Amino acid sequence: MTTLLLEEKQRAYRELSIVKADFAARGWFPGTSGNLSMRVGDYSPEAFAFAVTASGKDKAASTPEDFLLVDQTGQPIEATKLKPSAETLIHCEIYRQTGCGAIFHIHSVFNSIVSELFWERRAVPVEGVELIKAFNIWDEEAVIDVPIVSNFADIPSIVPEVTERLDKRIPGILLRKHGIYAWGRDAFEARKHLEAFEFLFEYVYRMQLLKR
Repeated sequence: MTTLLLEEKQRAYRELSIVKADFAARGWFPGTSGNLSMRVGDYSPEAFAFAVTASGKDKAASTPEDFLLVDQTGQPIEATKLKPSAETLIHCEIYRQTGCGAIFHIHSVFNSIVSELFWERRAVPVEGVELIKAFNIWDEEAVIDVPIVSNFADIPSIVPEVTERLDKRIPGILLRKHGIYAWGRDAFEARKHLEAFEFLFEYVYRMQLLKR
């Protein structure tokens, strides 16, 4: 791996701090849950680095210990007492498969509900909703399926399902009764995708209620 420039790290930390404050204000990090990451430096599927939120931190607060750098295996690159988020291995696999620039994982009521409503189907169907275009899918009356994977306490057990179910056309994947991982080329696109998913999940849930 090439040497990471200080300014690259600082830029990632600054952008993640802005996103963290925004999402915390929306109530998307209940009980210190959720995690954010941003890739830093050169990339190949076998070697890359990213900044990720430290485990167990109050994401409504801003401190010098909010983030750390890890490698493609999820291990810290620099000497630190901080621990990366427990779900860092999922970030590793998404980066490895997609080469994206940022991954945002949040917990909301709607994404948790729809992940259970459609668990037997293993995907949340969304049909003909305008905001599907946020994913650069421009088909008339487009239909997408947002994958759902199992939620195990043992994080490494989740990774094979992420490998199997991730759909590169859809920049997101749900953990059952847990939350959404959304990604993009950079922080702006990852945030756009996350907001679109949250709108679509609420839409799908409310449409389910109307059908009853």
